[in-house]
Amino acid sequence: MISLLLIVFHGETADLEDLEETLKVENEVIPRSGEVEEGEALYPGDTGAQGTRHGESQPPQVPVTVGGTAAGEPCLFPFLFLGKEYPACTADGQPDGRLWCATTDDYDRDKRWGFCETEGQAEQRHRAVEAEEMYQRALTIINSTSRRSQRRKEYERLVKVADMGHSKAMERVAYAMLFGDYLAQNITQAKDMLEKLALDGSPKAQMVCCVVSVDDFCFALVYYTFGALGGNLVAHMILGYRYWSGIGVMQSCESALTHYRVVADHVASDMSLAAGRAVQRVRLLDEVDHPGAASGTLEEDLLQYYQLLAEKGDVQAQIGLGQLHLHGGRGVEINHERAFRYFSQAAKLGNTHAMAFLGKMYTDGSDAVPQNNETALQYFRRAAELGDPVGQSGLGMAYLYGRGIPVNYELALSYLEKAAEQGWVDAQVQLGTMYYNGVGVQQDYKQALQYFSLASQTGHILAFYNLAQMHASGTGIMRSCPTAVELLKNVCEQGRWSDRFMEAYRSFREGDLDASVAQYLVLAEQGYEVAQSNVAFILDQSELFHENETYPRALLHWTRAAAQGYVVARIKLGDYHFYGYGTDVDYETAMMHYRLASEQQHSAQALFNLGYMYEKGLGVKQDVHLAKRFYDMAAESSPDAQVPAFLATSNLWLVNSVQYLQELDVKELLSGVDLDQLLGPEWDLCLMTVFALLLGTIIAYRQSRRQAAIRLAQRGVPDQPQAENQPQ
Repeated sequence: MISLLLIVFHGETADLEDLEETLKVENEVIPRSGEVEEGEALYPGDTGAQGTRHGESQPPQVPVTVGGTAAGEPCLFPFLFLGKEYPACTADGQPDGRLWCATTDDYDRDKRWGFCETEGQAEQRHRAVEAEEMYQRALTIINSTSRRSQRRKEYERLVKVADMGHSKAMERVAYAMLFGDYLAQNITQAKDMLEKLALDGSPKAQMVCCVVSVDDFCFALVYYTFGALGGNLVAHMILGYRYWSGIGVMQSCESALTHYRVVADHVASDMSLAAGRAVQRVRLLDEVDHPGAASGTLEEDLLQYYQLLAEKGDVQAQIGLGQLHLHGGRGVEINHERAFRYFSQAAKLGNTHAMAFLGKMYTDGSDAVPQNNETALQYFRRAAELGDPVGQSGLGMAYLYGRGIPVNYELALSYLEKAAEQGWVDAQVQLGTMYYNGVGVQQDYKQALQYFSLASQTGHILAFYNLAQMHASGTGIMRSCPTAVELLKNVCEQGRWSDRFMEAYRSFREGDLDASVAQYLVLAEQGYEVAQSNVAFILDQSELFHENETYPRALLHWTRAAAQGYVVARIKLGDYHFYGYGTDVDYETAMMHYRLASEQQHSAQALFNLGYMYEKGLGVKQDVHLAKRFYDMAAESSPDAQVPAFLATSNLWLVNSVQYLQELDVKELLSGVDLDQLLGPEWDLCLMTVFALLLGTIIAYRQSRRQAAIRLAQRGVPDQPQAENQPQ
C-alpha cells in the first residue's frame, strides 16, 4: 500500500485530497496494528466486523479447533459450559489460560471441544497481556507524579515493556529517546523505532518520523496523511499548516480549515471557561540578547521572595501565586493544592478576588478540592455582593446552568452583564454564547459577535474558537475562510503539545542543543512561528549539521517564520541572500527582503541595510542621497541606530569629499580665475596694504606685552605666580 502511494506521489501530479478520500475507504479494511478495536475477535483467524467494504455485511470467521476432543472442527457459538453461555472463546476451566471453545451448543452434554490457539499463540498472548499490565502501571505513575526522578525510573521500566513488543510503550520510549526526556538521547535508535512503528501503522510514529528523517515533501505528506487518518491531532495540525501556507501542496484554505477544525474542536472541548493554557514561547534570539527578560519564567529566588511575602500576609502576593499555581505558566507547574492554600489565606483577609477563585475551584473540582456547588455558590455570593467581577461571573453561570441553585436566566444575564462591564472576559464569552444560541435571551448573532470580539482582544481561546466558527459558516458575518483559519490556528496552538516549548527551552539552557532542536523541529512543523525562528537560530549559531546542510535548513525555517510576519526573520533572509548563505548571492532579493522588513515594522536594521546597499550600489543603482535618507530614517526609528547611522553618514560625507577633491583639477581652477576682474586693477597694492596692517598689529601687540612685563618686575611681583606657594 505505501509503496503504491509513493509511486503516485513521485509522479508528475498528485492530489492529496483524492488520496485522503481513498485512504478513508482503505482505512476501513486495514485495522491498525497493536490495537484491539471494538468488534475485533481475540482469537486467530477472526477478522471481526472490520473486514467489510462498500456496505457489505460478512459474518466473522469461525476458528478451527486445535487438539482437544474435536480437533479440526469449527467452534460453535454460543455454547454452554457449566450452565453459562459463552459467545466467544474462553480461558475458563483451563489452568494454563489457553483459549478454547466447544464444537456443539452444549459442552456439558457432548464434551466436544478444542483449543482456539496454538501453544505459541497462547504464549504470545500472555506476553502481550503482561506487557499491557506493566505499561498501564508505569503510565499511571508517570501521570500521577511531577518528580523527574520518579518519571525517569518508570521510563526505564517502559524500555523493558517496549522490548516485549508493546507498541504504545515503543512510542513513548522512542519519543523519550528522540527528545532526551527521562532517557538518554539516542536519535538513531529513536529513528529506527519510529520508522518500524510507522510501517506498522502507528499514527504518532508516522507523524514524527518524517519530521526528523525525511526531507522529501511527498514522502512526508504520505506519512502525515496516514497519521491524520489514524486520528493523530498533531498530524492534522501539520497538514492544516501546510495547506494554509502551500508547503508541498497546492495552497487550499478550505483544506486547512478542515484539518484545523478537527484539532480546534478537541482543544476547545478540553478547555474550561478560563482564558486558556499559559503557553511560554521563549524566543531564543531575544533571550541571548537580553538574558532572562524574554523567557517570562520566574527565577527560583524571585519565586521564594513572593512566597515569603505571601506567608507574611501580603494579599497581592497570595492572589498572584494562587493564580500562578491554578493555571500554571512562567515555569511554574499547576498545583491546585497550593493554589487553594493561597486563595484561602487571601479570602480570610477579605479579598473578594480570592473568594471568587475559591468558588471557581469548588465549581470545577480537582484532586485537591472536591467538587461542591453549594460551597462554590457561597463564595460567589460573597464576592458578587462586594462588586467583584469574577464573583459576579461565577454567580451568573451558576444561575445559567443551575449549579446548586434553580435556573434563572434573568438573574444570570444581569450578573454576567455586570461582570462584562468591568472587563471580565469569561463573562463576555458566556454572554456571546447566550446570544449565539438564544439561551435566556433572543438570538442575536450581531450581539454574540460583539461579545466574542471583545473577549478575543485579551487572547481568550474560546472567544477565538467561537469567532472562527462564525467566520467559517458565515453566521452573523460575511464568510471568511482565511480569518477562520487564522483564528483556529491560534486555538490549536494552545493544545497540550505546546508544553514542549518549555522542555525545549530547558534543554537549550542546559546546553543540550540536539534535544532542543529536535523538540523545536516538531513544533515548527506544526506551524509555531517562534519554534521556526528558534530552529533557524540554533542552526545559525551551531554546527549540528555539515555546513552544506546547516544553512539551507536554517534558510528554510527563516523563510517560514518570515511568512508569518516575524520581521527579524525577514531581515535574516536578506542577510542570507546578501552573503550567499545556503543560497546564491542575490543582492536584488536581499534588497526586496530588507524593503519588506522596513515597510512592515519600520525596522532600523532593515533601513540601515538599505542605506548601505544604495551607498555601494549593490542590487540597485548607486544613489548617495537615498543612502543618506535611509541612514537618517534608521536613526529616527531607533535610538540604538543613531551612532551607527551617524558613523555611516560621516563616512559617506568623507568619502564623497575625498572623491570630489580627487576629481578636482587645481591648475585648471586657478587658470580660470582673473584677479584683475575679481579685485580690480590695483589688487597687488591692496594685498600689500592688508599684509602691512596685519604686521603692524602683531608688532604693536608684542610691544604692549613686553612693557607690561617690565612694570610688573619693577614692583617685585613675579610674572607668573606659583599657585602652590600661595596661602590657602
